[in-house]
Amino acid sequence: MIEGVTAPRAGTAVLKDDTVLTGTGVSFGTFGELLQGALPGAGEDFLVTLPIARWSTARITLFPDVAEVCVEPSHKQKSAHVARCLLDAYGARLGGTLEITSDLPEGKGMASSSADLVATVRAVGAALGLAVSPEETELVLRGVEPTDGLMYQGIVAFYHRKVALCRDLGAPPALTVVGVDEGGQIDTVDFNVTRPSITRAERREYERLLEDVSRALPRGDLAALGRVSTRSARLNQRRCHKRTLDRMIEISAAAGALGVVVAHSGTMIGVLVARTDPDHARKVADIQAACAELGMPVSVEHTLRAART
Repeated sequence: MIEGVTAPRAGTAVLKDDTVLTGTGVSFGTFGELLQGALPGAGEDFLVTLPIARWSTARITLFPDVAEVCVEPSHKQKSAHVARCLLDAYGARLGGTLEITSDLPEGKGMASSSADLVATVRAVGAALGLAVSPEETELVLRGVEPTDGLMYQGIVAFYHRKVALCRDLGAPPALTVVGVDEGGQIDTVDFNVTRPSITRAERREYERLLEDVSRALPRGDLAALGRVSTRSARLNQRRCHKRTLDRMIEISAAAGALGVVVAHSGTMIGVLVARTDPDHARKVADIQAACAELGMPVSVEHTLRAART
């Protein structure tokens, strides 16, 4: 059993010997983070998510009295481990096959690994006929790796190292992100072990920035949101340098956009544009053209609200 995970009610997972169960789970990804840092004193490291309309999907097929969970692609062993742990936690003597499909690139700072794990938890829950809560998902993933707060539906401030909710900040605003990929891959686990320390002065500033973003989101103050995100990108340069940051800030200013957003432990950097901006189409086109001159892959992403609209 996983400590803290509540077993299902009696009879919930009682199976016939020939029962085969299937389940599917889905999780969104993120475009980096609106803010990432640490709080003063012994405060925890935290991040503020930026959910986008890119997805990881897990499909699991379970058979009685099978010990192993085999995963495809084979390198996604953390997902197989999480599936096995959750099955054990619920007393389900089952194993089988787990298939992960995703349009989230790995090692770029778009929460691909977290999305795989959250989708896997949801797939196992669906197969067993159980609704696994965000809090139970945290318990399952805690100790596996630092994890983004994708088990929650909106934007959240999340203690990613501790794998626990800091605060719920509400639904994502309608934003477009014109992004560039500076290339390569960054392993989030290695990054969190080796990154330079955060100073006391930075911790105090991160605390103020968290309060700023907490006020800006419910008010719909997208200009303030852009200022927080841009400042967080600058503060992060000492830990995960973006060589195009200054140029991307210039591109944002020239287009009249909100600011920039970065993957604080990844390779992506983007310009934020309000979907409700009357000049949205022109601004996005201008930003795309300017980004193309950098000679790097350019993408256009949308927050979940914008995608649903």
